Amino acid sequence: MVRETVKPVITITSPASGAVVTNNRQPVVFTITDESGGSGVKLSSVAVKLDGSAVSSGQITHSAITNGYRFTYTPASALGDGQHTVTVNATDNDGNAAAQKSTTFKLDTTPPALNIISPAEGLITNAPALTVTGTTNDTTSSPVTVKVVLNNADQGAVTVSGLGAFSKTVTLAEGANTIVVTATDGAGKSSSVTRHVTLDTSVPQILSASIAPNPADTGESMVITVEVE
Repeated sequence: MVRETVKPVITITSPASGAVVTNNRQPVVFTITDESGGSGVKLSSVAVKLDGSAVSSGQITHSAITNGYRFTYTPASALGDGQHTVTVNATDNDGNAAAQKSTTFKLDTTPPALNIISPAEGLITNAPALTVTGTTNDTTSSPVTVKVVLNNADQGAVTVSGLGAFSKTVTLAEGANTIVVTATDGAGKSSSVTRHVTLDTSVPQILSASIAPNPADTGESMVITVEVE
């Protein structure tokens, strides 16, 4: 019998290296194939490691495909936020070892922090121009993008500094206004804060004024009453 010398091929199909995922038990899917007519993939040789530690075979399922198998490794318990690396090794039935393959992905299950500095909730102002300011941060999936919506209208691009600070000037409508600020991280997780602001540019009108008593004696106290609309 002549042993083959062609190595099997490992291909990790998902997640791609560098991916940001939100599933804390993220499945890793890969295939291992041997040449047509070769000795075939040796199932007992398939070895998967998570962050350098071997995983049990019970966490790996497989199904047959042409010249090999498709595998799915699913972590037995929830992973922590941050970077994780999965490596795969295997041989064929003639002992030829495949080149090791790995994928490194980042897990992010936490939405970004979002703090609105101004305006304060319930602000009443007579100035139509209002600057929305705040800070945002995400330790796992920066940079964070920020969207400001005023009365259901997107206010356009918002620049976020490297330290997470941002500001956006909007023009209020007379009366009640609703401002929604949303921060979204690289994993698609988002946080939102809503502020209600009232613009009142009307000039108060004096309807009446009275003094009692009227007339008043020298040194006597009096009460001035003013009715304003």
